[in-house]
Amino acid sequence: MVYLVTIVGVHDLFGGCGGVDCLCEVDNASGAQCVVYLVQAVSLGGGGEWCTCPFLGAEGGISDHLFLFLLFIGPFNCFASYSRATELFYSLNEGLPAGVLIGSLAQDLRLHGVAAEGLPTRRGEPVLSFSLASQGLGGQYVSLDNRSGELHTSALQIDREALCLETGAGLSASLPVPSSEPCLLLLDVLVLPQEHFRLVKVKISIRDVNDNAPRFPVPNMRLWVPENAPVDTRLAIEHPALDPDLGTNAVQTYRLKDDYGVFTLDVEENESGERTPYLIVMGALDREDREEYVTLIIAEDGGTPPLLGSATLTIGISDINDNCPQFSDSQLNVTVYGNSSAGTHVATIHAVDMDLGSNAQISYSYSQKVPQPSRDLFHLDESTGAIKLSSKIDGDAPRLHRLTILANGPGCIPAVTTVLVSIIKVMLRPPEVVPRFIANEVEGVVYLKELEPVNTPIAFFTIKDPDEKYKVDCFLDGNGPFKLSPYKPYNNEYLLETTRPLDYEVQQLYEISVVAWNSEGFHVNKIIKVQVLDDNDNSPVFPQQLIELSIEENNAPNAFLTKLHATDADSGERGKVSYFLGPDAPSYFSLDKTTGVLTVSTQLDREEKEKYRYTVKAIDSGLPPRESLATVTITVLDKNDNSPRFINKDFSFFVPENFPGFGEIGVISVTDADSGQNGWVALSVVNGSDIFVIDTGKGVLRAKVSLDREQQSSYVLWVEAVDGGDPALSSTAKITILLLDINDNPPLVLFPQSNTSYLLVLPSTLPGSPITEVYAVDKDTGMNAVIAYSIIGRRGPRPESFRIDPKTGNITLEESLMQNDYGLYRLLVKVSDHGYPEPLHSTIMVNLFVNDTVSNESYIESLLRKEPDINIEEKEPQISIEPTHKKIESPSCVPTLVALSIISLGSITLVTGMGIYICLRKGKKHHRADENLEVQIPLNGRIDLHMLEKKPMEISNI
Repeated sequence: MVYLVTIVGVHDLFGGCGGVDCLCEVDNASGAQCVVYLVQAVSLGGGGEWCTCPFLGAEGGISDHLFLFLLFIGPFNCFASYSRATELFYSLNEGLPAGVLIGSLAQDLRLHGVAAEGLPTRRGEPVLSFSLASQGLGGQYVSLDNRSGELHTSALQIDREALCLETGAGLSASLPVPSSEPCLLLLDVLVLPQEHFRLVKVKISIRDVNDNAPRFPVPNMRLWVPENAPVDTRLAIEHPALDPDLGTNAVQTYRLKDDYGVFTLDVEENESGERTPYLIVMGALDREDREEYVTLIIAEDGGTPPLLGSATLTIGISDINDNCPQFSDSQLNVTVYGNSSAGTHVATIHAVDMDLGSNAQISYSYSQKVPQPSRDLFHLDESTGAIKLSSKIDGDAPRLHRLTILANGPGCIPAVTTVLVSIIKVMLRPPEVVPRFIANEVEGVVYLKELEPVNTPIAFFTIKDPDEKYKVDCFLDGNGPFKLSPYKPYNNEYLLETTRPLDYEVQQLYEISVVAWNSEGFHVNKIIKVQVLDDNDNSPVFPQQLIELSIEENNAPNAFLTKLHATDADSGERGKVSYFLGPDAPSYFSLDKTTGVLTVSTQLDREEKEKYRYTVKAIDSGLPPRESLATVTITVLDKNDNSPRFINKDFSFFVPENFPGFGEIGVISVTDADSGQNGWVALSVVNGSDIFVIDTGKGVLRAKVSLDREQQSSYVLWVEAVDGGDPALSSTAKITILLLDINDNPPLVLFPQSNTSYLLVLPSTLPGSPITEVYAVDKDTGMNAVIAYSIIGRRGPRPESFRIDPKTGNITLEESLMQNDYGLYRLLVKVSDHGYPEPLHSTIMVNLFVNDTVSNESYIESLLRKEPDINIEEKEPQISIEPTHKKIESPSCVPTLVALSIISLGSITLVTGMGIYICLRKGKKHHRADENLEVQIPLNGRIDLHMLEKKPMEISNI
């Protein structure tokens, strides 16, 4: 037997654990009772502590000695099968994603490193595993790690309302009803292996979040309020909004979208927490002024942010009997001929009551003031108010009758009117008018279709004189397109017919009289009513044939354009107009057939199309239908949605240097697809604005100053284009300006440094040896910087002994110097470029002193100070392709030539030429090496050593 007891308060190994459920079991075989069990008390937060349950003896006391004894006696048969069930409690929000940690069973049960009996785990014991006892409803929403015992949310999100809320009945059968009971997921978890078996009861409380908006059980509600309802009248709204959420997430408040100044809402909360909205009357109501009010009732919950729900609330004003019958006239005068027969209509009275239904029922009666003879002669219909003759008028009857008539309404003081009836005494009988209708006639009303042809017959009238002794004339009295004419060959027969087609849209009802007069002045009227029947003879009419509209581009989808309206003068279905787009309308325009609302379903782009023009049709519902057309023009207004666009992303302009200031460098083309101010573009230079400027109107790029290629050969500018929109849009483009070189710089001689410097040349110098060089540079580029050297003047003992290389400026000795060639040589060298259209040049004096040594330096300097007498050779320097001075062949060429001759005797000429070419190349290299080694330093010491190492400057050609 198993007993479940609740410990109110005990003292155990670790302290008290009051309120813990203990399972106690009785061993029937031995009769021993289980006194103490070790159980776990689990708090709501998931933690737990070990507690002991004491045995309750027969006397109701606690046996502490027996408790201590059983702690040390070891395994006892009453412990063999005790329950190891444990409860864990968790809580989490609904709607969490997969993988959220709910709790760790191993940690919360304190199973890490501890056996099920509370003893340390021995080495080799199996690792604990966790598993769900059954895959029930709770198992769908959680996933359990078998090793760690961690519980996580699964891919199936938890919806508290789907799990725990019940569905209501009646109108709210589809809406879940909030429950005050906690929403729990129940799981049974098994802890294995068998020797450590434990059943863990896991309860997961699902907390509510505001994921449901209030919702009314019906979309439309109607509430009736009597028009005499006093202020502060409260009426409960039968269908309050429902919200499956709990607490503050449920419905908190109600409000009306429009209270019309006469209503408000109040909310009452009952003991169970349900909130019911009440409609409160705040002002006077009058059904005759307004019969109903339509508004929205809005329910709002207390979530953050709050969610709303709404329904249409129609407040009908019920009628009460607050109006009484009223006559429009207080007195009515009528005349009756004395020979009128019984049943002749005398008059009809009519009163009006503004109430409805039974409150507006009116009955007519004679006042008590009306004498009985008058009551007997004139019959009053209580319902219609019609007065007719009850009998033929006697000759002795009074000639004036005052009929006081009451209009009676429920609960009202009767309204009063008076009918004065004058009886005209007639000695002779008046003529008789007998109609015979040809057209359709019902109860004295003739029905004719409009557009009937002219002279359509309506009726024949036979005129009779009862006394047969008077002449009777007949004519038509009243307005309308009718005529009454004698119908020949018969006497006293008259035909009534139309004189022109009838038009329902002009007039629907005509009332005419056929009047018969006899020669004694007696006459009689026959009233004829002609009702014109409508025909579909009118087409719908647009107020204007051209409908001009405009809309800004980039409009929202389904944007409203206009509401078309066409009128049709016909009645009923014939005048009901439907609207259609013409076949030329683009597909993204829509026209509502019933309302005539014209919309555009897509965004319009003015840059793609600025004008739309198409037709619309209005068609009525007649048979056959009639239609009319109108033209719709839509102008798409521009918005600043296009940035300025350059024709090219990169512009390159080539400009000769020394270009005049403010000259036109080039045109920067830019466009903007927008129009008007949005398409106006202003250009500006982002960088380098102190040198360059742009004409905004023309896009012309100019330089404020003249540009020098030698100072800067190119410029990179960034130009910004800004349109005139609000806000403005912009774009940028890169501009590269390359300066083309012109020949504006003569060559600059860097060596020799002056016309008075000199160089000692030893007489033993071998022919072909380099003596010195003229080194010059040109700041220009291209052909303008290609320099040629030439000797244009010579002076000395044998000045032709020296030559200059036109390309390099190297001066070499051509012939061996003799003893009589000693002395000062002066060479005037012209340094010229190849510029176009005219080359520029400079000159330099090269002084060479041929001697073994410099014995008298002052003497040489005195000679240099004298102006030389040199004849100028007028010839341009030429750069020859082939060298003019002799080359020293390298001795290494001979074996090469011999080897080539042995290999091919037949090709000796070709091979010899190639060998010579190779030798010349090698000889030139040796010659340049010797030149670098044998340059003489001027003896005057005024030449810098680094100037001898100058190389021609490389100048690139743009």
